[in-house]
Amino acid sequence: MFAVEARHTVRPPKIITPLHPDLDAPTQSLLGLAALAAELAAEGVSVNKLFANTGVHPNQLEDSQARISHRQRLAIYRNAQRLATRADVGLLAGARQRISDFGIYGYAMVSSTTFGDALKFSVENVRMAGAVLQISYSTEGNTGILRSHGLASLGDMLPFVAEFWRSSMTVLFSRVLEAPFPSKRMVMAYPAPPHWRNYERMFDCPVEFGADTMEWHFDVHVLDRPCPNANPITAQICQQLCDRILEERDGIPELPRQIRMACLNAPGVFPSAEKMAAQLGMSLRTLHRRLADDNYSYQTLLNDVRRQLAIEFLENTRLPIDQVAERIGFSDAASFRRSFRKWTGNSPSLYRKGMDKDG
Repeated sequence: MFAVEARHTVRPPKIITPLHPDLDAPTQSLLGLAALAAELAAEGVSVNKLFANTGVHPNQLEDSQARISHRQRLAIYRNAQRLATRADVGLLAGARQRISDFGIYGYAMVSSTTFGDALKFSVENVRMAGAVLQISYSTEGNTGILRSHGLASLGDMLPFVAEFWRSSMTVLFSRVLEAPFPSKRMVMAYPAPPHWRNYERMFDCPVEFGADTMEWHFDVHVLDRPCPNANPITAQICQQLCDRILEERDGIPELPRQIRMACLNAPGVFPSAEKMAAQLGMSLRTLHRRLADDNYSYQTLLNDVRRQLAIEFLENTRLPIDQVAERIGFSDAASFRRSFRKWTGNSPSLYRKGMDKDG
């Protein structure tokens, strides 16, 4: 976790870079955007209008493996800012966020042992949450500080992005803690908007505008607070899945990565190749051809996801073998045992015993 620093000490900031070098590459999920769509809908703006001229389809909000680019996310934000009837739409939309709106990212945070662990995960994996700025963390005495970097890249979109991002994270942090997040001070690098009083109501702390930096100060002692829904096994599995997702995002072709993401986000209900093709908006023949072009097959991808999930369940849980089999999509334990022996050379029971012995 982030350790609480002694008074008057300063921890050097660690800058996390969420941006892919190609701002048009489809590397971001749609995490968090459902709340924005819901707020615009409450104002009478349809999701079709929100996504108009962005290249993003409304049904992708319900597609766990759908990916958009940095520029597409900003285009959606710009539409929201233009179409909204209320100037504080970013704050209102962020206030609608739920843990489930952030998928694995949210579940990893809420199941962390302490809030320090949750915040560390949040910052190190901020790319998964659709961040469009660089983020760093440091401490000064009893104050923790989250800083945003690369502000110039957003131009006139900075206020909207800051409102939506910080209100979303405030709500997410509060849901992880099941208590208000102890913000101490907000510093904004733009003039006060007409609705500036709503900031203090949203963040429950003093807010300063017109600064040279973007900072979020909070009571550092919150890092030691236990998370009410802590579950080490769930947290570890979510961390491993997120690590794999981030590693693969830059190293695996887009179509195989989309398929793996769909399977990882819905273990036990892996779709057939036909259903996957329909889900991706292509024919079965096109699916197989495009996978073959990248030297993949659908069954190979499916087996690889099942193998990795099986190993994680065996290493990190005490689920009976038949339940592991069910959770990775096998109809019976016997079929799972045969497949696992092909993958690893061991039976599931022997593999788990080996892990116990090594531990």
